[in-house]
Amino acid sequence: TSPQPEPGTAPVLLDVTDGVATITLNRPDAMNSLDVATKELLRDTVRKVADDDAVRCVVLTGTGRAFCTGQD
Repeated sequence: TSPQPEPGTAPVLLDVTDGVATITLNRPDAMNSLDVATKELLRDTVRKVADDDAVRCVVLTGTGRAFCTGQD
């Protein structure tokens, strides 16, 4: 298995608070562009919140100055 990134350094972050899941693209140096690892983690994160009955709303955002510049 591959090592897990330190909290806050993963390419996709998830916070669930009061029924709101905030999914954050976290590659600000690459303007949150999507490489294979980020796309796979984003897909897995979306599936996780879709299966969570406590989540009523999903917010998708990005760190840094760009939401997402597309494919890396």
